[in-house]
Amino acid sequence: MTNFTDMLSKAKDLQDKMKEAQEKIKKIEVEGNAGGDLVKVILSGDYEMKSITISEKAKKEDQTIINDLIVAAYNNAKENLKKKSAEEISKLTGGLNLPIDFKLPF
Repeated sequence: MTNFTDMLSKAKDLQDKMKEAQEKIKKIEVEGNAGGDLVKVILSGDYEMKSITISEKAKKEDQTIINDLIVAAYNNAKENLKKKSAEEISKLTGGLNLPIDFKLPF
């Protein structure tokens, strides 16, 4: 029965570490850009857009191009956030590759 108790203890520790990682990730802010910095987007760890900067040069472009640059900058920021989140989780879980939304059944 000791193995089962030990396993439950380790699962609880992992759950605590994941909660800690998720809280840290919420505080992360990452930047994404597009068009050689024509558009920059800042995202928080919970994918909330905090700011968007459109350069004067970009503002001279057609609206369709500006829209595409905004989408591309957001997608770049999203990818950067995924990488940064994975790094944080890896640090706190000792290198285990667990998904950000990993939940144990307790």
